[in-house]
Amino acid sequence: MLVRFVGRDHPRPWNKGLLVGQKKPLQPKHVWSIRVRLEIARMWRDLALFNLAIDSKLRACDLVKRRIDDVPSGAMVRDRATVVQKKTGRPVQFEITEQTRASLEVWLRILRATGSRYLFPSRLHARPHLSTRQYSRLVHRWVDSIGLKSIFYGTHSMRRTKVTQIYRKTGNLRAVQLLLGHTKLESTVRYLGIEVDDALHIAEQIEL
Repeated sequence: MLVRFVGRDHPRPWNKGLLVGQKKPLQPKHVWSIRVRLEIARMWRDLALFNLAIDSKLRACDLVKRRIDDVPSGAMVRDRATVVQKKTGRPVQFEITEQTRASLEVWLRILRATGSRYLFPSRLHARPHLSTRQYSRLVHRWVDSIGLKSIFYGTHSMRRTKVTQIYRKTGNLRAVQLLLGHTKLESTVRYLGIEVDDALHIAEQIEL
């Protein structure tokens, strides 16, 4: 006798109807558009978070846990910072560009009055800092605001955005590996989605 199992015996696949795999990096024009919208809306927390996410290239779990004392140098924001990655336990350095420092300084002036220890505190009382889920929702909101399909983007889009441009302009995989804090170059190759055509394009630019 043929028995058909239904209900709990055949649960709905978690990824049914969802796009899985690598998320796209933002293009420079997308970064500019999101920044302008956040500035016009005077969303200082989101602007500081967005800018720091692009510069730091940190995983979501490391970005949301940044403390206030991670970035200031006296009354100013320092131009470089170091973070020990949760996933690898290894330190990674990143730059803080001028526009990111400016947005952080505005946000810090607002934030210091709250007494928070964290750079991006949660608005939920049960959490001391923004959760990765809350951060993910913000990324989708930013992407939606400029007319992109958010299903193609996520928090890893923020991590990949700047290193993708660095690789396209320089072809320097080792630099990208250091900036991402990868222990193996093969991980960087997979992360960037480098194909044979990319390697050949770089080779074509070199004349001996």
